[in-house]
Amino acid sequence: MKRIKDMVAEANALVENGPAAEMLALHDQAGVTFVDLRDPRELEREGMIPGAFHCPRGMLEFWIDPDSPYAKPQFQSGGRFVFYCASGWRSALAARTAHEMGLDGVSHVNDGFSGWKKAGGPTAERPKKG
Repeated sequence: MKRIKDMVAEANALVENGPAAEMLALHDQAGVTFVDLRDPRELEREGMIPGAFHCPRGMLEFWIDPDSPYAKPQFQSGGRFVFYCASGWRSALAARTAHEMGLDGVSHVNDGFSGWKKAGGPTAERPKKG
């Protein structure tokens, strides 16, 4: 069996990544989209990075592929994408998937939203729908 720690290590060797303390410098930069991969319940409970685009991990491939009926324009922008989750495991795998699908400018926060909060990064409540 291939272990998750090995899959995360392989992903980290393939895609750019860094701790939240370093990724803070990218927040609010033009052309940079932070992508929150966490479950909606996590967002409700803990908030999110202000201005981040929420993409549940289970929809990532469908939202990236421009030929998918579920494609999202946010992934067609040609900008830089910084993926994050709670602790950096889901975001490592998601960043690798996005890279392998041909998305350019992919990176991830390797210590996740928990690292973001520890580094003093701004947080906000999840925007209300409707």
